Amino acid sequence: MSDAPDTIYKTDALIAEDIESYLELHQNKGLLRFITCGSVDDGKSTLIGRLLYDSKMIFEDQLAALEADSKRVGTQGQEIDFALLVDGLAAEREQGITIDVAYRFFSTEKRKFIVADTPGHEQYTRNMVTGASTADLAVILVDARKGVLVQTRRHSYLAHLIGIKHLVLAVNKMDLVDYDQETFDRIVADYRAFATSIGIEDFTAIPLSGFKGDNITAAPSANTPWYTGPSLIQHLETVEIADQAAQARAFRMPVQWVNRPNLDFRGFAGLIAGGSVKPGDPVRIVPSGKTSTVQRIVAMDGDLEEAVAGQSVTLTLADEVDCSRGDVIAAADEPPQSADQFEATLVWMSEDALIPGRGYWLKLAAQTVTATVAEPKYEIDVNSLEHLAAKTLGLNAIGIAEVTTDRAITFEPYAQSRQLGGFILIDKLTNATVAAGMIHFCLRRAQNVHWQALEVGREAHAALKNQKPAVLWFTGLSGSGKSTIANLVEKKLHAAGRHTFLLDGDNVRHGLNKDLGFTEADRIENIRRVGEVAKLMADAGLIVITAFISPFRAERELVRSMLPDGEFVEVFIDTPLEVAEERDVKGLYKKARAGELKNFTGIDSPYERPENPEIRVDTTRSTPEQAAELIAARLLGEWAPDL
Repeated sequence: MSDAPDTIYKTDALIAEDIESYLELHQNKGLLRFITCGSVDDGKSTLIGRLLYDSKMIFEDQLAALEADSKRVGTQGQEIDFALLVDGLAAEREQGITIDVAYRFFSTEKRKFIVADTPGHEQYTRNMVTGASTADLAVILVDARKGVLVQTRRHSYLAHLIGIKHLVLAVNKMDLVDYDQETFDRIVADYRAFATSIGIEDFTAIPLSGFKGDNITAAPSANTPWYTGPSLIQHLETVEIADQAAQARAFRMPVQWVNRPNLDFRGFAGLIAGGSVKPGDPVRIVPSGKTSTVQRIVAMDGDLEEAVAGQSVTLTLADEVDCSRGDVIAAADEPPQSADQFEATLVWMSEDALIPGRGYWLKLAAQTVTATVAEPKYEIDVNSLEHLAAKTLGLNAIGIAEVTTDRAITFEPYAQSRQLGGFILIDKLTNATVAAGMIHFCLRRAQNVHWQALEVGREAHAALKNQKPAVLWFTGLSGSGKSTIANLVEKKLHAAGRHTFLLDGDNVRHGLNKDLGFTEADRIENIRRVGEVAKLMADAGLIVITAFISPFRAERELVRSMLPDGEFVEVFIDTPLEVAEERDVKGLYKKARAGELKNFTGIDSPYERPENPEIRVDTTRSTPEQAAELIAARLLGEWAPDL
């Protein structure tokens, strides 16, 4: 038998135990999400590539491919171009810039990391916002030769706006200024003056070289003996992460899913956004206000004695309370607020500008509601921090505006909680994300105005009239025959004993909407107001008939969403433009063609045809009388084909 030390030889059991310990160590390490940002060609991608390389997170085949790509692209004498590890798009490699947000993963003995390399060009600001939305820390790179630039200020402002608490000023390419301390100190002083002006209280400044590797890993660089602070990786390993701060707040968990696998189990699943919870803790369901206590905390590996911010769990409650997706389970004595009107900062991310008054989907945590945005109070010039007058917001613009939702949502100011204070706006037609938003506070009027409970409801009104309420929404081009057919329909319904009211586009503009013009925003507000009036009339049990061009699908769908299912009947009076123009009863097309009438639908303003109307009438194949007969028959419950 060998007399070698026992530690040289290990049994399979000991090896398995070592592997298990290693996996447990890495599984329990904290996770830091951070971004790199700054001006173009400040070396963001090179820095991340160096971090991946030095942390041994590159496989052999990746390294071989990287060396080959470096030789093909040409790196000015450098053996490896670390930026190619991150710049994955062909367009990025061809131009030598970052366009998209590139996410990379690496770890050290102390912590795991997700890093987002965000683009430096101003036109890709929305990409930078996307990368920053989940980050705990931002590395702001500055080229030591150029100092603080406009885009440095822009990205610093955005990082601060989005709520990133930890900023690192990485003065890169120090090798190109001979590691001069005066250059570094001057850049830090310039940045500090700007940072203070926008409310950044503290940041960590590090001189480094992504090209040479100075002050990136744990070992201090001999080239900067005058610098005594931490290296970049040391700072990243020790900075406080968001989950640690979130655990100190009051308990909040947005409900993402009601888990009901059988009759014996009903749990509420979600990601804990703040605080901690234990079995027996009193909780409140928001917005309903119902209270209960936590019975169990169910996780994948079994029940927990405690759960904290950042964990995904399922809670069971001691009482059968009404709770569904979108609700928030919170500490009973410190619940979050609920409101339907807010002031918020918007970062516009769509090439199509904001249209005040248009309905968008607003998604906050697990809540999705319809929201409208008022005309911005002002737009912020990120370069000068001036407040600029604005009627809308374009791509990459940042502005302050009031947002109204169709029902109360549960929230906290963004400064307190990203999860319950940050939202996105989604275009209802394209499902594209058009804006990111951060709630400041709810408006006082939202707290002072309450729904009054009514003793006589809409069902009672309808029963008294012995009819089912409805809104017949006639839409079509000017000259299509909407008003003519709508009048005939009302006469037929009136003759059949139905209680009706006709809202005509021209008539409404003489009173209720006399202050509105024909811009896109005014057209949207015109339809919103008419929709609200039609809803009130339907609540009174009436059959409401409207005749409006209503050119935009989004606004027609907004009115549909105001009413119970089946009560909105879209009637498309389908008349080709050339036919409507031939009729030109009011002479409007002639004026529009002559340039005397701006924003005229079909000429210099679009008309979005209904995609799935309840009733479609082709006026080139039927008379107004035939069309009215069809529509009245449909409403009276008689089958009739589209004309």
